[in-house]
Amino acid sequence: MVKVSGAPEEIQLSAGATCREILFKALSRKKLKEVVACKCQERIYDLTSELGEDCSSLDPVLLSSHEGLKILRHSAAHIMAEAVKKLFPSVKVTIGPDIEHGFYYDFDYERPFTPQDLEKIEARMAESVSENKPFERMVVSVREAQKIFLELNETFKLEILDELDEDQVSLYKHGDFIDLCRGPHLPSTGYVKAFKLTSVAGAYWRGDEKRPMLQRIYGTAFASEKDLKKHLDRLEEAKKRDHRKLGVQLDLFSFSDEAGPGMPIFHPKGALVRTILEDFERKEHLRRGYQIVQGPQILRRELWEKSGHYDNYREHMYFTHIDDQVYGIKPMNCLAHMLIYKSRLRSYRDLPLRYFELGRVHRHEKSGVLHGLLRVREFTQDDAHILCRPDQLQDEIIGVVRFVQDVMNLFGFEYVVEVSTRPEKSIGSGDAWEKSTAALTRALEVIKLPYGICPGEGAFYGPKIDIKLKDALGRRWQCATVQCDFTLPERFDLFYTGEDGQKYRPVILHRVILGAIERFFGVLIEHFGGAFPTWLAPVQARIMNITGVQEEYVHYCAATLRDQGIRVELDVRNEKLGYKVREAQMEKIPYVLVAGDQEVEKSGLNVRMRGGKNLGMMSIQDVVDLIYQDMDEPFKKGGLSYRYLY
Repeated sequence: MVKVSGAPEEIQLSAGATCREILFKALSRKKLKEVVACKCQERIYDLTSELGEDCSSLDPVLLSSHEGLKILRHSAAHIMAEAVKKLFPSVKVTIGPDIEHGFYYDFDYERPFTPQDLEKIEARMAESVSENKPFERMVVSVREAQKIFLELNETFKLEILDELDEDQVSLYKHGDFIDLCRGPHLPSTGYVKAFKLTSVAGAYWRGDEKRPMLQRIYGTAFASEKDLKKHLDRLEEAKKRDHRKLGVQLDLFSFSDEAGPGMPIFHPKGALVRTILEDFERKEHLRRGYQIVQGPQILRRELWEKSGHYDNYREHMYFTHIDDQVYGIKPMNCLAHMLIYKSRLRSYRDLPLRYFELGRVHRHEKSGVLHGLLRVREFTQDDAHILCRPDQLQDEIIGVVRFVQDVMNLFGFEYVVEVSTRPEKSIGSGDAWEKSTAALTRALEVIKLPYGICPGEGAFYGPKIDIKLKDALGRRWQCATVQCDFTLPERFDLFYTGEDGQKYRPVILHRVILGAIERFFGVLIEHFGGAFPTWLAPVQARIMNITGVQEEYVHYCAATLRDQGIRVELDVRNEKLGYKVREAQMEKIPYVLVAGDQEVEKSGLNVRMRGGKNLGMMSIQDVVDLIYQDMDEPFKKGGLSYRYLY
């Protein structure tokens, strides 16, 4: 008997019964139309799959569900590959997975695909959808699969098959198109009604710069046209908010081929925003009991070998030679913090020790993944390492999570929490990993913070809590993390003297709050669309005159505001007022302060907000108070004032 979710009665499971047959007996015809697959014991099956006797409960997978959308998008990738093969017969296909909000497929073709090509591919996809061709699953031997793809001259598929350590593989076929795929898929192509191809980009085969450069066509698909339209509208808004475009428009940062890829150059306004963020971080860490430290940029290779980085992370590191010694340029800040701890004997009374460093690090990212400030080779982390006793561990983890929550509330971010467990490439004992994972999950449960599990996504030395921000467009960004580590204390022989005079190992928490300052800066730009909150804006007010008669007065006003800590720019150009106001608004400056004859006479300023609202004339002191009230507002949630930064 099988219990089907949403069905009043259990269904008799006969030999060879498929998901579709069981659901047909259990669900109404209306409900059945929305079902695209089924789930048994956490595994998802095609509707045509036969269920074993061990399947005691069955969950229908709806097209609009998270799992249903993944199946929809993966099926759309197959339909796209079919269309590309029809239109460009000499193309070779590689892989085409679903991704968040969409799908892609990589192709090897003799020329770049054009926007016109995408239109033709979309049209051919629409034909395939209208033909409503079934997706058929076939399980064959690896040798038989090799024969099929050899006849099709699909060399990339043959390479994948050569690497598989399996006797059998599954293939999926719709119409004339056949692909190597684990599945599952939709019942037929007709389910893919709301889709759109969005862009083309280059991608190396297997992400390896030494392998062929392929063309990656991106697309998206949704359960309804309404949902698709919403998503496409968000994409258009995302283009307007693109931090690379706004970085140039607002004169915040740039990249230069002469400097090298992945090396951001911060201009005065961008460097000022960074400085404000970093000053805020120093204040917050000191307020929460952290000590500020600083380690060297390069350390001997032997130290990286001891930590495990050399064996597990060296492909992401840069190395140099000095006096016949090999040094590694640090990709992380933890090693110097271990040495600080070891520099003297520690007692149980000394713990916890919280070392904080705004540390500059370098990581060898492949050129194909570099993306503005969001993926760079040189960046600064707000890195800290907490060394504590095992009995202090839970409180310290909770303290870090609370710290992250306070900071994200300041910026207005929503977030989701995930716990990442042991990866295949890792160090440390199973017992240490179990303790670490249990400590992280227990802390989240104590503060009643919901979380998901990401199997195998932990750091090589320990599991972690990842806190992913949700920006104004609902996109997720990985920034904050806390990692629990029982392994490095052993490798570095760290200990403290207990109350009984015996030696004990401390536990290390590796953690960041904002993460990489560069990445967080890029996320902030897109979250706010370049219109930073007033406390963070590089220019908080621009003062301008109407005619040359008021020039001396606006200089006086600017000096007065600067004396009270407000970041001010002057615009005394001989231009029309409307032009100067519009320019300031385009630069997303929070306050435009205008002085004409009337303002000079009454010792005031006309105040216009960034959004266009005109507050009229105010005294200079009232303007100062207004700007400070605006700056204070985000800090009130934490019982603070903007002035505490200074």
